[in-house]
Amino acid sequence: MPISPRTTGLLAALVTVAAWTSFIVGSKALALRSLQPLDVAVVRVLFASAILLPWGWLLCRRRAAVVGGAGRAGTWLGLSPLRFRTSAWLGLLGGLAFPLCAYHAFLFAPASHGSVLMPGLLPLWTAVLSVLVLRERLGLQRAFGLGLVLAGAVTVASQSLGQAGAGSQAWKGDLLFMTASFSWAVFTILCRRWQVPAIEGNIALMTFVCVTLLPAYALLVVTGAVDSGLARAPWAEVLTQGVLQGWLSVVVSGIGFVKMVQSFGAMRSTMITALVPGLSAVCAMALLGEPLSWGVVAGLVCVTAGIFVGVRGAAAR
Repeated sequence: MPISPRTTGLLAALVTVAAWTSFIVGSKALALRSLQPLDVAVVRVLFASAILLPWGWLLCRRRAAVVGGAGRAGTWLGLSPLRFRTSAWLGLLGGLAFPLCAYHAFLFAPASHGSVLMPGLLPLWTAVLSVLVLRERLGLQRAFGLGLVLAGAVTVASQSLGQAGAGSQAWKGDLLFMTASFSWAVFTILCRRWQVPAIEGNIALMTFVCVTLLPAYALLVVTGAVDSGLARAPWAEVLTQGVLQGWLSVVVSGIGFVKMVQSFGAMRSTMITALVPGLSAVCAMALLGEPLSWGVVAGLVCVTAGIFVGVRGAAAR
């Protein structure tokens, strides 16, 4: 039996929430080990490219066989099914800015901060961009929900700033988490505006990152500008990072997220993914032994309340 669009969207939402929770908790658990953030980004690209680039090559060949020269004109390098401009923007935002900011943030701040400031702020960034770029209207109830999300983020960030005088560097991680969230919000809006299909969008993203990041990384390692940890890292760590960051966070989560955007729209999709803060914070406490401070708890309460208010407002509209 064919699956309805609503069922597809709900399944995509479930997979995306689970993958994002694993990304936050797993990234923090594996931080400060043999691999540096840039090394993890390269492992992410290698594992994801092993699946997505052959897939892209098949899609480009199929399109060229169907429509001839016109099909080749809409692809890039015979690997990305989207044009260079689209591939570059998606790759810069979703393939480079987001993971690099997130991986560096986990070096400074706990996973619970990332739980609030990455998926938690995503509805706010997307709402602002939706109004400015897509000319969407929010509505009073949805705006109130976003205000609660903002209050939760401010609570967590203010606590980090208050601890800066005691030598804490959590505020650096918080800023990087916010930047990562904003990068993904712009990626979301572009997918919505350009009507990017789920599979094609992730293939285009990875094609650009593979072509740009891997040669740059190799050059930096050869010249000694970067101390690569890949040669001395245990194979178990490399494999774990590859499965978590490449296959789960890129292939599974990426396709699920874009499918969810197509089913529910950018605004409601980011509200759904804001369920991740509570889940990942609880998992970080249970699996990593992270304490939940009053600021994080207050932030989670505000973000979770904002989720339900915002989703109800979106459903009403």
